[in-house]
Amino acid sequence: MLTVRKGSDRGTTRFGGWLDSRHTFSFGDYQDPAHHQFRTLRVINDDRVAPGGGFPTHPHRDMEILTCVLSGALEHRDSMGNGEVIRAGEWQAMTAGTGITHSEFNPSRTEPVHLLQIWLFPDRRGRTPGYQQRVFTDADKRGKWALVASPDGEVGSLVVHQNARVYQTKLAGETVRHDLAAGRAAFVHVATGRATVNGAELVAGDAAAVEDEREVVVSGEGEVILFDLA
Repeated sequence: MLTVRKGSDRGTTRFGGWLDSRHTFSFGDYQDPAHHQFRTLRVINDDRVAPGGGFPTHPHRDMEILTCVLSGALEHRDSMGNGEVIRAGEWQAMTAGTGITHSEFNPSRTEPVHLLQIWLFPDRRGRTPGYQQRVFTDADKRGKWALVASPDGEVGSLVVHQNARVYQTKLAGETVRHDLAAGRAAFVHVATGRATVNGAELVAGDAAAVEDEREVVVSGEGEVILFDLA
């Protein structure tokens, strides 16, 4: 079974002239009981931040937080002492655990930054906070699935404390397949461009939940992210 979530139906937050954010699931003032989460996937925020704009210091706890920069750059600082710039092609993972504070800003004076912020529920509460960051090159993703996050950090992926595996591909007309084990489901988000997912034609911002299927087949042109969830 495939259920499409159109990007045009997502929640919207525009703030201060610097933020344009679209919410696949309930977030902040946007609350939609029909789209609150998908299994352990709680948030996909599709954010565009204007030059010089950003999120001031704010707290999180008991959440696995992934950030994927699609274009531009994002400057990160947190209460664990990390201060990094995350550039296009890089992913960041934070375990909020017992509690962290952090800020995220666009350091450019001229270029907007386009990013996805993703939250997964953790496997348990009260974990020790942690930070990771890694580059996934176009060669890693071109016409194939790159494993970007997993419970055990397999093949150099980021570690998430949840029975979830996150993949990214960058397509230029190719077709990629992903097998689903019994009892597992996929959530497929088209980050840029367009893609066909198990026969459904999607554009950037659209997503599809895939349940009770043995395989996910994706073709198109652009970047696609797949969550394999228990």
